[in-house]
Amino acid sequence: MKTLIKNAQIVNEGRIFKGAVLIDGEYISKVIEGDHIPAEYATGITVMDAAGQYLIPGAIDDQVHFREPGLTHKGEIATESRAAVAGGVTSYMEMPNTNPQAVTQELLEEKYRRAAEVSAANYSFYLGATNDNLDEVLKTDGTKVCGIKIFMGSSTGNMLVDNEEVLSEIFRNTKLLVATHCEDEPTIIRNTAIYREKYGEFVPISAHPIIRSAEACFKSSAKAVELATKFGTRLHVLHLSTADEMKLFSPGPVAQKHITAEVCVHHLWFDEHDYITYGNFIKWNPAIKSPADKAALWEALLADKIDVVATDHAPHTLLEKDHSYFKAPSGGPLVQHSLVAMLEMSRKGNISIEKVIEKMCHAPADLFRIDRRGYIREGYYADLVLVDPAHSWTVSPKNILYKCGWSPFDGIEFSNRVNHTFVNGELAYTDGVVVPGKIGKRLEFNR
Repeated sequence: MKTLIKNAQIVNEGRIFKGAVLIDGEYISKVIEGDHIPAEYATGITVMDAAGQYLIPGAIDDQVHFREPGLTHKGEIATESRAAVAGGVTSYMEMPNTNPQAVTQELLEEKYRRAAEVSAANYSFYLGATNDNLDEVLKTDGTKVCGIKIFMGSSTGNMLVDNEEVLSEIFRNTKLLVATHCEDEPTIIRNTAIYREKYGEFVPISAHPIIRSAEACFKSSAKAVELATKFGTRLHVLHLSTADEMKLFSPGPVAQKHITAEVCVHHLWFDEHDYITYGNFIKWNPAIKSPADKAALWEALLADKIDVVATDHAPHTLLEKDHSYFKAPSGGPLVQHSLVAMLEMSRKGNISIEKVIEKMCHAPADLFRIDRRGYIREGYYADLVLVDPAHSWTVSPKNILYKCGWSPFDGIEFSNRVNHTFVNGELAYTDGVVVPGKIGKRLEFNR
């Protein structure tokens, strides 16, 4: 099967130019700059006229929670991956804190087998570290698995790795990328006790960034960076949320870094004043913090101290969110709306479109060394997205595809609309409809 996408405004590798892309099977076989289409590409091929639309590489989300197995009342690989392709996300990396937790090679492979049956997008899964599974960590094949996830704060079951000796052994011995959730648990416990004594069970949501404080984040992130520096570990610190943490990271090309950083869309969009409006619906760990913290994250992102924009997509049901502070879980669904949210912030002047594509498409591919994805290049997989920058639409329950049925962006009008998403050369989403039966591929890594 061959498809020619012509008359597009191609956004790729820091440029926007008019051109065409020829898809042949799973791959991009030709990138043509300008209006002239050679005769051999003009007949006998499916042609898609993309006039007025941006053609971009598929976004790569390096941090999602799709909730399968064990938590499928919140979300499933099938439902959340369909939401992903509807939002222009063609590849994702999913977290291990499911039920059971993916902390052995056998349990990890079960997730891969399930994704091979139902995932509309390309996929990879982290192996989770615990205080007692170093042998499993060291068995992990870095060419087939995105990385090792360490919860250095805020987790369930036995996935909080708080044993200093174990942390050192993981950082010392693994050759894989280590991705960390960094919040200092003793600091959070101390702050929680203060607010519980003051308010009982009815702590106001506005206290969330005080309980899960900037101090807790910096202390834990600093420890992770210290360990990675000491042992030469390949470290990726997830969902940074504070100005202080920006001191820990350096600017520069992501491919040349040994320690890298991620920010999530919600930490760039919201700040602590929004708790009044949204309450538990923007309760995440780490917490959304002050306007000054948000401004510092933006500054670091534009200066290339922060390398990747992701979501930490983590759906919960409306019923679960409609509880008091301690009972309402942290996390929210974002993967369907991350790309359009970042493009909206570009329209408002926060960031260029080229930079959005760098941080959501190119940088994740470079950081994880993903095989032939994240760019519009000949010979690469045809993971492509067409975005109409002049098609305003409003998020509502009628167009939300998450299984949980809600979004923190409900009622928000976006100026850009994802019209078509190709995954491995096949249309996976077109004009508001996810194409049934299309299955993504397991990501591979050049390590």
